Amino acid sequence: MIGDIVETKRCQLKDPMDLFHSGQVVKICAPMVRYSKLAFRTLVRKYSCDLCYTPMIVAADFVRSAKARDSEFTTNKVGDHPLIVQFAAKEAQVLCDAARIVCPFADGIDLNCGCPQRWAMAEGYGACLINKPELVRDMVRHVRNQIDNPRFSVSIKIRIHEDLKRTVDLCQKAEATGVSWITVHGRSVEERHQPVHYDAIKIIKQSMSIPIVANGDIKTLKDAENVHHLTGADGIMVARGLLANPAMFAGYEETPLKCIQDWVDIALEHGTPFTCFHHHLMYMMERITSKQEKKVFNVLSSTSAVLDYLNDRYGV
Repeated sequence: MIGDIVETKRCQLKDPMDLFHSGQVVKICAPMVRYSKLAFRTLVRKYSCDLCYTPMIVAADFVRSAKARDSEFTTNKVGDHPLIVQFAAKEAQVLCDAARIVCPFADGIDLNCGCPQRWAMAEGYGACLINKPELVRDMVRHVRNQIDNPRFSVSIKIRIHEDLKRTVDLCQKAEATGVSWITVHGRSVEERHQPVHYDAIKIIKQSMSIPIVANGDIKTLKDAENVHHLTGADGIMVARGLLANPAMFAGYEETPLKCIQDWVDIALEHGTPFTCFHHHLMYMMERITSKQEKKVFNVLSSTSAVLDYLNDRYGV
C-alpha cells in the first residue's frame, strides 16, 4: 500500500528508457488483471525480466478513493523497479492526477488503449481509444506538461486497426506529443485467438523513431527472439507465457522446481491471498503435471494443503 511505503527518492528509481538504449531486447512482463502484482513481479525479476507493469488500474477510481489506491497499487522501494503503472483513463486531467500520485513510487505510467473487454469499451476506456487519436494525444501531452520529472516515462499500449494506416497515424501523433514508447498487441479489437499480425508490428516499427514493443502469443524465449527478428521491435511483452513459466525469459522451457520454490517463498512473505497463490501455481505446473495430478492439485483449498502436496510430490 502506498501509505506503507517508505518514501522513495527519485534518484533510486530507474529510467526505463535506459533499457531501450542498452542495445538489448527489453524483456517485459505485461499488465495482467489480478496477476501482475508485486509478488509475481518480484518472481519474474529473479528470472531475467527487465521491466514490469502493474495490472490495469481505473484512474478515476484511483484518484477518488484511498481504498482503491491501497488495494490496487502495492510496491516496495528496493527491487520493484523499473515499474510502469498502467491506467485506464478517458480524461486528461484525471490521468495526470493519477500519474502525480504514483510518480514518487514508479518509473512511468502507461495508458491502456488496447483492452477489448466490453465493460472497458462501454466506459470509454481501453481499445476504443485507438479511434480517438486526438484524445490520446491530449492525455499524453497533459501528463508530460504536469509531471516535472523528465525521466518519468509516458507510454501507451494499443491494438491495431483493420486499416493499418490509421494505426500508424495514431502512433505518429502520439510520438509527436512525447510518448516514450508504444506497445503494440498485433490483433484488432475483434480478434481474440486469431494469429498475431507481426507484419503489422514491423510496419509500425519502421514508421516510428521511438521504441516499439511487440505483444501477442509469445510463449517461450525462442518465440521472443523470433518475434524480435520478424518485427525489429525494441522490446517483447509477455502475459500468459510468463504465467505458465515465470522463468521463460531466463531460457527455461518449462517452470523449474527452483522457480516454484521461489514463488512459494515470495508469496508467503508478501501475504499473497490463497486464491492468487494457488492460481499462479496451477499455471506454473500446467506443463509438468499429469491430468490426474491436476485433478488433485487444482481442488486443494488451503495454503497448508498446497505446501504439503508440493513437499510430498516435489520436495519443494
